[in-house]
Amino acid sequence: MKKNIVTKIIIGLTTSLFALGLAGCGNSGSTDTKATEKKDLTIGISPGPYSELFTSAVKPILEKNGYTIKEVNFSDLRQADVALTEGSIDFNVDQHSAYANNFNKETNNKLTPITPIPTVPAGIFSNKHTSIDQVAKGQKVAIPNDPSNTARAFRLLKKAGWIKLKEDANPTTLTINDVSENTYNLDITLMDSAQIPRALDDIDFAVLPGSMVYASKIDPSKSLLSEDVSKELQLQVVVDEKNKDSKWANDIVEAYKSEEFKDYMAEHNKNNYWFIPDEIK
Repeated sequence: MKKNIVTKIIIGLTTSLFALGLAGCGNSGSTDTKATEKKDLTIGISPGPYSELFTSAVKPILEKNGYTIKEVNFSDLRQADVALTEGSIDFNVDQHSAYANNFNKETNNKLTPITPIPTVPAGIFSNKHTSIDQVAKGQKVAIPNDPSNTARAFRLLKKAGWIKLKEDANPTTLTINDVSENTYNLDITLMDSAQIPRALDDIDFAVLPGSMVYASKIDPSKSLLSEDVSKELQLQVVVDEKNKDSKWANDIVEAYKSEEFKDYMAEHNKNNYWFIPDEIK
């Protein structure tokens, strides 16, 4: 009799634990589904044209699809990326994949681009000269000091015919050490991108990323030479790797590919200010 009672107790406990396990699995699945199908999104906003383009053209499309978009402002893109890794924001739109890859390498994180977006090319600007043909020996040239924009600046100086690069140089990680010939013995100075516009009166030429041109209210048509926008320099929607396959991430991608967005760009890009990636044409 005692043996039967003990057996019934064990069977009852086993059944209860199994049921709890199933319930736990069911709740976990529900939580995961809610995470991927959530409708309240937070974007990290940084100064420049890309966040403004999102707010003006993409946000309304997402709102029509039932999303609520909260904006959190950052004065520095790196701060926005830290917030992205911490989960306090869901995505941002102010960096190219070269910048994201460099951030990942430096911080051991996994920020992931999910679609290229319209990009403003970097260019050579000057307050003293009206053509790159006015380059002369010993002139001062300022370029950005962050690694990804330094590399694009050296590529642009090569395009101008002012320098030559080593044949085995990696185009995405170029430094001054990769310059094989400085044809005009230019005084090339690395500076914070945000400081370069204020230094234009004191230097001969400067390489400025499109975001800095926009933020400084410099007329982009004054660019003396624009870069060829390579894949790694196309701006991207960036998320944490764990969210790259979520429904909301896919809906952001689809918004940039939508006919409504294409119509917006056709209306607002008549002077070809924006480079449009093939993926969203």
